[in-house]
Amino acid sequence: MAVIDAKIVEKTAKLASLKLSDEEKELFAKQLTDIISYVDKISELDTSSVEATDHIADIKNVFREDAALKPAVSLEEIEKMAPAFENGHFVVPRIIE
Repeated sequence: MAVIDAKIVEKTAKLASLKLSDEEKELFAKQLTDIISYVDKISELDTSSVEATDHIADIKNVFREDAALKPAVSLEEIEKMAPAFENGHFVVPRIIE
């Protein structure tokens, strides 16, 4: 069984730029060790008779018609709402030189 200790948690936290207290490191080490232990236990199960699946619900190719749900706002109405509008486009401040 893999054991995660506070040093591993500390190294991981440093890589993720997280600051953890000593209590948090100990808590997370125990929690991660418990999770790995549980996964190890699950991997012992015989799943040879279980069919592989990619979704828990039996859904196959569920599509809706590609149609507008309500009338679109006219270009004139959009132009009235926009602070700056030119040639059918919103005008925004330049952010890249």
